[in-house]
Amino acid sequence: MSKIGKKSITIPDQVKVSINGNILSMEGPKGKKEIILNTDLLDTKIENNILSVTSKNTETKNKVFWGLQRSLINNALIGISAGYEIVLNLNGVGFRASLEGKKIKFQLGFSHDILFDVPEGITVKIDKQTKITLNGNDKQLIGKVASDIKFLKPVEPYKQKGITADGQFILKKEGKKK
Repeated sequence: MSKIGKKSITIPDQVKVSINGNILSMEGPKGKKEIILNTDLLDTKIENNILSVTSKNTETKNKVFWGLQRSLINNALIGISAGYEIVLNLNGVGFRASLEGKKIKFQLGFSHDILFDVPEGITVKIDKQTKITLNGNDKQLIGKVASDIKFLKPVEPYKQKGITADGQFILKKEGKKK
């Protein structure tokens, strides 16, 4: 049995869910989403605002897809009902960010400014030039964008300058001793 796959998903009141063949369609206040279901290995059913995913047989391969399918559906439901948010902080002297249309302009201590294109579906809010808030309804996309932004200036372990996410732990190293 898959520990994750056997958990049922409660559908929020403001979300409409329907299954047409192997396509699961969801519509909520934050947008629409469609997921292609694996009907060869798994059964997906909706009863009394509870969505359940069950395996057709208990092979090891099916257990993996069972948990994955349930997680993808749950992440999509959370995204279209509540949305996802990631907060990034810029730590360092002179590190700044500003919004120019659909691009973020970074000043990260290099000899040039860095322009970062924000993909469709992500909204960006910049507070105090050092705090960037990313909002969206796709967990995978928002995580990828946050990862790409953090890659522009990774945190160095001695002075901890760079781009970090809220709650990210950075182990500080001790400097060179005389």
